[in-house]
Amino acid sequence: MNVTERQHHIDIAPGEVGRYVFLPGDPGRSSLIAALFDDAKLVAKNREYETWTGYLDGEKVSVTSTGIGCPSAAIAMEELVKVGADTFIRVGTSGAMQPDIQVGDLGVINAAIRDEGTSSHYLPMEFPAVADPVLTRALTIGARSTGKTVHVGISQSKDSFYGQHEPGRMPVAHRLEERWHAWMAGGAICSEMEAAALYIVAATLRVRASGIMKIFGHWDQAPMTDAELEQLPLDDLLAAAIAGMREMIAQDKAAAA
Repeated sequence: MNVTERQHHIDIAPGEVGRYVFLPGDPGRSSLIAALFDDAKLVAKNREYETWTGYLDGEKVSVTSTGIGCPSAAIAMEELVKVGADTFIRVGTSGAMQPDIQVGDLGVINAAIRDEGTSSHYLPMEFPAVADPVLTRALTIGARSTGKTVHVGISQSKDSFYGQHEPGRMPVAHRLEERWHAWMAGGAICSEMEAAALYIVAATLRVRASGIMKIFGHWDQAPMTDAELEQLPLDDLLAAAIAGMREMIAQDKAAAA
């Protein structure tokens, strides 16, 4: 693929990002991640997409925010791949789906339930949304190096935030609640809004993607305690993501040597 033009949505041209990219949803988190790079510089800021580029262990890396949800996340990945990126870590927050998962824990997402619409425009729903196994292992090693409790498992990728948080007021309440209990019974660890599409787009484009979430809510929607609210800062999440990418960079260098 020989792309020379600046991309329409992310406003990035070839050479402005590294092959390794972090994907937070919130544009405000891009600068927080970039602060952990060496020599970070703001590259572009357009719509929900804010991109910074710097270095980790001498390797060029970037961060691009995607906004909320699968459609905008898919656009970000598509355009980043066109300008040279090939390894992606989704960095976000999620709600727990199991009683033993606590607020403040970390979840590494090795696959996602396709409870959204974007990915069906790429592959039939029977095709699983699975993270790259090598990148997922590197991310798990990085996450565990922080000393936090780490869960590795499947997320539910949904399109409706309020369909999860206020299902009872929806005309399809029975269906939403029935499906939620089914995901839990199957062992899903958390609920978020981007992983399924990113994993399917990555499969289609033959690039690597995985994801890490910080748990911000209870499986039964119970209010968080004051002690739990103290767990909400993202320092440990960002440290885990950085450690995971460093592990992947080191493995890639070793393989190339």
